Amino acid sequence: MLKYILNRILIMIPTVLLISFIVFWIIQLPPGDFLDTYISQAHAAGEYVDIYTIDQMRQAYGLDKPFLVQYGIWIRDIFLRGDFGYSFQWHKHVSDLIADRMGVTMAVSLLSLLFTYLVSVPIGILSATRQYSIIDYVATFIGFLGVAMPGFLLAIVLMYLSFVWFGNPMIGLVSQKFVSAAWSWAKVADVAKHMILPVVIIGMSGTCGLIRVMRGQLLDELRKQYVITARAKGVGRTRLLFKYPVRAALNPIVSTIGWSLAGIFSGSTITAIVLNLPMQGPLIYGALLSQDMYLAGGFLFILTVLTVIGTLVSDILLAWLDPRIRLGKEA
Repeated sequence: MLKYILNRILIMIPTVLLISFIVFWIIQLPPGDFLDTYISQAHAAGEYVDIYTIDQMRQAYGLDKPFLVQYGIWIRDIFLRGDFGYSFQWHKHVSDLIADRMGVTMAVSLLSLLFTYLVSVPIGILSATRQYSIIDYVATFIGFLGVAMPGFLLAIVLMYLSFVWFGNPMIGLVSQKFVSAAWSWAKVADVAKHMILPVVIIGMSGTCGLIRVMRGQLLDELRKQYVITARAKGVGRTRLLFKYPVRAALNPIVSTIGWSLAGIFSGSTITAIVLNLPMQGPLIYGALLSQDMYLAGGFLFILTVLTVIGTLVSDILLAWLDPRIRLGKEA
């Protein structure tokens, strides 16, 4: 098992380097740069722009250097100093901007991921073991509804219902009276209350999809010969269900952790804008519009690293669930 994990970690190193190169190449694909966008906006507003000053700024930011040189400086600063570059739009270091938003973003993303698996797996098991029952039909209906409904639409509906029922649309991370207040149990409770909507909204699509996957996989396992043989030998229903079929059915569920975490992280952008949350979504959206390349590249790089880490976690969990994976050729 340890050898398997070490091999996966060694594979991660060149993977992250290759991904960083692709990310830096992608953020420079659009023609021009932030300063060109700034000049266009200034001209549209009727303002005068000193070309000499723009050239000095381009040299100061290193935008006049060749692509490979810019990439080398960027990736060197990330690995040696944890510096993702300078944000032209916010006039701050990207690392500071990421630190300001990453705490809330990771909290909402991890809670959404936890909500997704804690809800989808039990409902999928219940739906499969009670096939064609009222529980199965209700779970199927909710699953199709959750997959079909866009996150921003669900956010608007839940905000309206929250306002009608409780008199508070739950916009933002905290209520207005707690914005400048010191941390207390009342503020913690208020933050927890405001986290319910984004966690449910962001996690709903993944939850509904995984319910269908878990149901289908478990139904397939329950029809296999080893389950029929175990029942014939008198193995208890609950023991048989959770020891073998559920464990086998979890394989495709566990394998989705890698892209699920990245999907939640990136898919929260519109929800964060609708709910006015201080997350990375609005920040990266503005960076892409203004061609703030280092800010956009920093978030994209973190997103891809999260995908690689999530894939590693998926591999470890799959190796624990299925001995054939960790044993490889020996199996």
